[in-house]
Amino acid sequence: MQAARAEMLAHPQVREMIAEAATWPGYALKRHNDAKHPLYKFSTLADFGVRADDPGPALSPSTSLRINVVEGMAAGIKAVMAHQSPEGAFQILVNIPRAFGGTGEDTWTWMLCDAPTLLYALLGLGMGEDERVQRAVEHLVGLVDDNGWRCVAAPELGKKFKGPGRRADPCPIVNVYALKALSRVPELLDSPVTRTGAEMLLWHWEHQAERKIYMFGIGTTFRRLKYPFVWYDVLHVVDVFSRFPFVHADPRFQEMVETITAQADETGRYTAGSMYRAWKGWSFADKKNPSPWLTFLVSRVQRRIGS
Repeated sequence: MQAARAEMLAHPQVREMIAEAATWPGYALKRHNDAKHPLYKFSTLADFGVRADDPGPALSPSTSLRINVVEGMAAGIKAVMAHQSPEGAFQILVNIPRAFGGTGEDTWTWMLCDAPTLLYALLGLGMGEDERVQRAVEHLVGLVDDNGWRCVAAPELGKKFKGPGRRADPCPIVNVYALKALSRVPELLDSPVTRTGAEMLLWHWEHQAERKIYMFGIGTTFRRLKYPFVWYDVLHVVDVFSRFPFVHADPRFQEMVETITAQADETGRYTAGSMYRAWKGWSFADKKNPSPWLTFLVSRVQRRIGS
């Protein structure tokens, strides 16, 4: 196991990601599903099992990113934790156009479609004992409503600021992000908060033919296998659900799992049905050949739920 881990950390693509994470904030985020943004480098490194004290490369292997990274992951984490809002959420550098209620300028702020991903990454990287991270957890827990997490943002963005949906509706992707973050907090694995978020997503699956919520629908695109976990799709949702034992016996969850397992080839391997071009070169961003990582992710879900 230790040898495999050392090999993973030494892989050029992983070391490149560590180097990119150290450049946080990288650039201002303009759309929440920008798969090349350092936000998703952090969350993917957490998925891979990288830890806060893992060493980074002395020099990035990329010819386009020549940067010394002597602190490894610690450099990026320090930069992230330097920007925590008074409310408790960690902030991200964003640029919201005036047409969407922003200033059109780069601004440090938080929204529930970004902050939980940063929190998930910090928890996954082993920062859960830090009081600043614990405060961010408390903040996220405190924002859940009776129908799940809604489209909520920092006070400085104004009370009218929200995504394209009904104000009283929960936001599907926010609930995925929030549950994923809280899955890293053992005492919350079976709690009223996580049960509320889970029921929101299960309800959406059950009523998928009725309407979209905040423009998130459940159709052909949702059912395609895709990684990294950036947006609202079946493998992302199922992977998150598999972390919560109280969901495993729910028929709606089992239907989601069957949607995935039906996509296996004759040898039980899985191939991406969609990909992010920013991740071209990784096995999970290849729609022609089976991906060891996607196959592992599905196998891990099956192991978690005992199937």
